[in-house]
Amino acid sequence: MEKGRVEAFSDGVIAVIITIMVLELKPPHAADWDALLENGHIFLSYVLSFVYVGLYWNNHHHLFASCRHVSGRVLWANLHFLFWLSLLPFATAWLNEAQPLPAPLPTAAYGFVLLMAALAWLPLGRALIAANGGAQGKLAKAIGARVDGKTVLSLALYLGAVVLAVFVPILSCVVYAVVAALWFIPDRRIENGLSGQ
Repeated sequence: MEKGRVEAFSDGVIAVIITIMVLELKPPHAADWDALLENGHIFLSYVLSFVYVGLYWNNHHHLFASCRHVSGRVLWANLHFLFWLSLLPFATAWLNEAQPLPAPLPTAAYGFVLLMAALAWLPLGRALIAANGGAQGKLAKAIGARVDGKTVLSLALYLGAVVLAVFVPILSCVVYAVVAALWFIPDRRIENGLSGQ
């Protein structure tokens, strides 16, 4: 199967996710700086969620650009990933319900959604490798058969932050931002592997 429809569908879902998140932003009821700053935490959570969606969109593009074909397994793995990513607007909105500081359960739920999206990314990569030459294909040689250290660290930080949310929710939010910062530097394995570097 060709990959174009999967990419177009995924781009559409990601665009809807961003649209839903931005529609959750409500303008202040007063026309002064205090009213604007009062909802600053809501804007910050939107920025963090937008960055996560942007990171996944960018990496999704790179992953699919390195492939020519998709399989039924890829379709299901991609839907599994998009399912978890599509819960980010809900998790972001719930995180914003507690004011002025985040509450334990919504903060843990936000982290759980991030953790599950990250975990869902792994079978998507494996399915794409299988559909494009297996262990001997270009994608497999580019990203390797094992999970890289940055991914393992990210998963551990997500898990730790979900547990930490019960005790210090604001610190969990800092950890979520740190993980996003880790991925802000793009994973160059695909580009380097496919260009022969």
